[in-house]
Amino acid sequence: MAHWAQALAQRWHQSWRRWSLWSALVLLVAGTLVTQVWLAGRYEISEVQQRLDREAQDAVSDIRSLFNDNVNRLRSMPRYDSDVMAWQSAAATILRNQRDLAHIEWRNPQLQIEASEESPYLSLQWSAIDRTGMNTESHTACLRARNTGAASYAGSYFLSQGNGTGLELLELCVPVITGDQLHGFAVATYILQNVLSDLVNESLRRNHELSFTETDGTRLAIVSTPRRGTRVFTSNQLLDLPGVALMLRVDSWHAAPNVFPNVLTALVTGMSIALITVLVVLVRDNRRRLKAERDLGDALAFRKAMEDSLVTGLRARDLHGKVTYVNPAFCEMVGFSAEEILDPSKATPYWPPEMAPEYARRQQIRLSGHLPPPREGYESTFMHKDGRRFPVLIFEAPLINAAGLHTGWMSAFVDMSEQRRVEELSRASQERLQATARLATVGEMASLLSHELNQPLAAISSYATGIMNLLPEGASPDEVQEHLPDVRMAVQRMAFQAERAGKVIKSVHGFVRRRDQSREFVQASELMDAVLPLVRLQARKLYVDVATELAPGLPAVFCDRTMVEQVLLNLSRNGMQAMDYGGTHPRVLQMLVRLAPSDDGRAWVEFVVADVGEGISEEVAARLYTPFFTTKDEGMGLGLSLCRTVVEQHGSHLRYLPNQPRGTIFSFTLPTWRND
Repeated sequence: MAHWAQALAQRWHQSWRRWSLWSALVLLVAGTLVTQVWLAGRYEISEVQQRLDREAQDAVSDIRSLFNDNVNRLRSMPRYDSDVMAWQSAAATILRNQRDLAHIEWRNPQLQIEASEESPYLSLQWSAIDRTGMNTESHTACLRARNTGAASYAGSYFLSQGNGTGLELLELCVPVITGDQLHGFAVATYILQNVLSDLVNESLRRNHELSFTETDGTRLAIVSTPRRGTRVFTSNQLLDLPGVALMLRVDSWHAAPNVFPNVLTALVTGMSIALITVLVVLVRDNRRRLKAERDLGDALAFRKAMEDSLVTGLRARDLHGKVTYVNPAFCEMVGFSAEEILDPSKATPYWPPEMAPEYARRQQIRLSGHLPPPREGYESTFMHKDGRRFPVLIFEAPLINAAGLHTGWMSAFVDMSEQRRVEELSRASQERLQATARLATVGEMASLLSHELNQPLAAISSYATGIMNLLPEGASPDEVQEHLPDVRMAVQRMAFQAERAGKVIKSVHGFVRRRDQSREFVQASELMDAVLPLVRLQARKLYVDVATELAPGLPAVFCDRTMVEQVLLNLSRNGMQAMDYGGTHPRVLQMLVRLAPSDDGRAWVEFVVADVGEGISEEVAARLYTPFFTTKDEGMGLGLSLCRTVVEQHGSHLRYLPNQPRGTIFSFTLPTWRND
């Protein structure tokens, strides 16, 4: 009995094991079958959704392309202000061919409606809305188009047609620009319902329900089709237009996903796929993992090499202003290690202490997002670890992660120390060149100076000889007393002639002596008085009359006195030399100073030097300001080039134009205010 019970128990145990194995196999097959059927259903759903997404994307692409074509049509229309009939004909043609457009109008640069054309297929009640107000959608779109110079769309709005019906409209404003001149705006009105029914592929309209919605899901227009299933699939695609964003919603109905018609096929397929897939997935996963690791290592090595080769400093900050990354170039620039910069317990070490409060305030404004960083960058001052201050140019941009979220700010830094050094060297070279030009100018005037000084010296000698004749040796007191008035008069004239010679020498000395550039407020009359002795010195030799005219009540100008005097002298000498030929009579050089007109509300003083010489030919005008270009036999070719440089340093331009009936007029302006 015990043996039988033991055999029965052993057989029962074996049967249980076989049943368990078969049960496990059945469960495995059943699970594989169910999984396969479920996966097939999911695959069919995914395929339907992906196909619907592709069709919706194609529809958005078609709509955007046709919208762009309409923009080109509106831009190529004749201008209303140049040809009214042509504009009306072109507008009527577009409305006749484009059923999605309901209205085209022309607005002048002041956004006033001057003409309009309506679609021949329907009549809208435009009186129900205000199209000329400052707060209308079309007005806003045209303002945006005028600022950007490109087409802009307005937000959609509902136009009631009575009896509870109406249309959802979308307006497009296209600026008509020729060169830099704005002639007006072409405004077209879309009917969103017709856009769906006319611009979308017919097969898509026939099998799906199409609608335009706002970003919050509100439907604006819809084109529906009879439902042909119980399961709905939806695809939302963004139609991002300049100035407005719409969502194209495509709904499609399908029957429930079909299972495999043959369970045995599903079973065999499922088991085969289950076994093969495991092996394939494992092999592929291993290969992909190894490849991903190699790619990641290569990417990290490439990034490290790129960071080490950069001379531009990089710094990343999170939304709270904490520094999260710096590259080696930035560390070398400021002299601090990455650990010192990234240490949250320490203040920003490369900020100069005297500027730290201002930098902190500016950082708070930047991190708040109220003031976006300028694209051209901005300058600042950093402190090296050794205490040295140096200028930097900073470029900042938002730091966007892979999910499209704004996580911080990335900054690029360029050390401007070398550029400042080069600019300083250039400025010093320019000053030396200007001093050389002044010396060359005085060298050319040496003969004139000798002639001018000979006259007062000869007069002094004559008066001295006359005094000696009046007071011969051994003259009695009575004779001295008799000739005393004549002697006093001769001495006074000698003093006058000596003072005259001194003024000539002083004016030349003041013009030649080299000094640092400094700007100050100077009266225009003082500038003219400083150069007129030298101008008249050469004018007497060339038989030129100098006519000066200063407008009364002129304000003082803010300038570098010596540089402006050099400009006036160079322009005057060029004008007198242009008249030094036999056919010029009379020879008159005009020097005018007057208040210049200005559009910025600030006063400018204009200096004008005009001659009646031969004028400037087109060949010479093309190279007029080129350094070392000259038409004179002994000229250096630096005068006009330096004049233009000096004038531009004062924020103005050196202009020239023909004088009537002949000659040339040079003019420039100087500011009457400080521009620090």
